[in-house]
Parts: sequence; structure tokens; C-alpha cells
Amino acid sequence: MFLDTVKIKKHLIEFIRQEFTETGFHKGIVGLSGGVDSALVAYLAAEALGRDNVLAILMPYKTSSPDSIMDAREIVKILGIKSEIIDITPMVDAYIAMAGEIGNVRKGNIMARQRMIVLYDISARDHGLVIGTSNKTEILLGYGTLYGDTACALNPIGDLYKTQVWQLAEAVGVPQKIIQKQPTADLWSGQTDEGELGFSYREIDRLLYAMINLGESDEKLISSGYDQKFINKVREMISRNEFKRRPPRIAKIS
Repeated sequence: MFLDTVKIKKHLIEFIRQEFTETGFHKGIVGLSGGVDSALVAYLAAEALGRDNVLAILMPYKTSSPDSIMDAREIVKILGIKSEIIDITPMVDAYIAMAGEIGNVRKGNIMARQRMIVLYDISARDHGLVIGTSNKTEILLGYGTLYGDTACALNPIGDLYKTQVWQLAEAVGVPQKIIQKQPTADLWSGQTDEGELGFSYREIDRLLYAMINLGESDEKLISSGYDQKFINKVREMISRNEFKRRPPRIAKIS
């Protein structure tokens, strides 16, 4: 999955500028987690809109890793963009106290949606657009919270697989420690993306590229060395999460 990083960077910067020009907005709002996806988006947005027009919002929860905040702050410092830190702990815990005992997945969804409430409120306050940070791997597999981290006005990296995000992040100058650290949504202690998914991003991206971009059949995929169970699992994940990739269906009466 070779990526012409010079060409793609130019294209994504122009995409951001065009979207803002067409909508008449000037300020971009980015939820900055300290991970590589949001870091890359911040870099692209700062170049497309100018550093004074990008506002990074850091939204830790009480169990968030201190390293995440440190890395996010480093991105803010490098880019010279504006930032705010909003602790979502009291907001999330207020609902959890009412909801009672809930598992990690529900709690993670609450946190993701609370962060989006914050981002959209700030976008209304500052007359800005929320810029998304979900990559193609996450979108295809449904590894995201509907109306949470998947919500946005525009998404410059939504057609880049995770491994391509790493390539482009390196090309634009995102610090290596952010590129190389283990991907995590940081929703609870010890949580990792690959641990939840059950396979590595590099492994799944190779299959997704062959399956989606090249349109290879199961027979071709198996002959290339992929296990049928793995192929079936991925196809089922893509199909099961189709509802997350489309707008709500509206019943037509006219």
C-alpha cells in the first residue's frame, strides 16, 4: 500500500481548504487525543487553515494516560495552535452514577459521545467546524462510536488505512514517539485497539486493501495466504457495521 505522501498531503490540505471555503467557516475544531490520527489531522488543519484558525481540544477522563495529555500538548506546542483542556470526568461520572453498573464498552461509548458533545458545543461557540480523526480501517470495521468519535463535519483521513496514516504522519513530521506508540482509544486502563480487534493493524490493512481496493475473491485471498476464518470474520465485521457508515434511513412518503 505505497502512499505518495507528497501528493496525498497536498490533496488533503486542499480538501480541508475547499470544505471550509464552501461552508463559509474559518475555524477548525480538533479533538486532540495524543494519538497519531488526531495528531496528523492537526498538522493538516494547521497548514490548510493557518495555526490561528485551529483549536485543539484535549478531553481527558480520570483514567486517561498522563502520556496522552503530554503528547497532545507537545503537538500543540510544535504547531503553535490554540488549545483548551476540558476534563470530561464529572460529566461522564454523573451519567454513570445514574445508569448504575455498566461495562467498559458502554462506558467507552459514553466517554466518546461526551467528547463529541464538548466539541460540537465549542464549534457552536466559536463558529467552527469539527474535523474528524477516524481512519479507513476503523470506519470499515466499525471500530468507533456512532455519534461519538465518528461524528464530524469533514474527515480528511477517512480514506487512509491506519498504516497509511503512519506513513503520512511520518512525512509531515509528527514526532516518532507518537507514531510508534501502541494505538489506543485510551478509554480504560490497559485498553489497546489491536487487543480489542484481535489482530494487528498491519495484518488487517493488508487484507482490507486486497479485499476492498483490489476486489479480490476469497479464493484469491486464500491463495495469497489468508486464512478463511480470518477472511470471514473481517467480511462479517464490515457487513455488520454498515449502519455506522450511512446516514439514518428516512421513510419516503412522497
